[in-house]
Amino acid sequence: MRILLQRVTEAKCRIEGEVFSQIGRGLVVLVGIGNDESDEDIAWLTKKLVQLRIFDDSEGVMNLSVQDVLGEVMIISQFTLHAMTKKGNRPSWIKAAPESISRPLYESFVQSVEQALGRKVATGCFGADMKIELTNDGPVTIWIDSKNRE
Repeated sequence: MRILLQRVTEAKCRIEGEVFSQIGRGLVVLVGIGNDESDEDIAWLTKKLVQLRIFDDSEGVMNLSVQDVLGEVMIISQFTLHAMTKKGNRPSWIKAAPESISRPLYESFVQSVEQALGRKVATGCFGADMKIELTNDGPVTIWIDSKNRE
């Protein structure tokens, strides 16, 4: 699994022009699910996401997690995170899992993050054409891949 997270002051997910979900200060998390994901990937990414210290403490140092600051989280499915661009100019998504695999894993990831935080998270609508509006705070944008645990 791959996630691209952005620290935000606010974010909205619109579907067909209507606000589907929104958050204040926290994280927008784009999630790409590949063909070979497991519950282990979900558990590892959940822990990393919830405990990652990327919010400023009183000294202005990134030393607090989204959990520490009681930040909100929005999780959006995004298969394009598995784009392969090595050959040609048209991306291939052959490594992205089909909906029959990715939807249950996405839903499991959302539930896992909710359990870790002890509260609901905002989501998009799986497979929908979504418009995400956000104000990136910092900017802070971080890429995490469960298959490349650096």
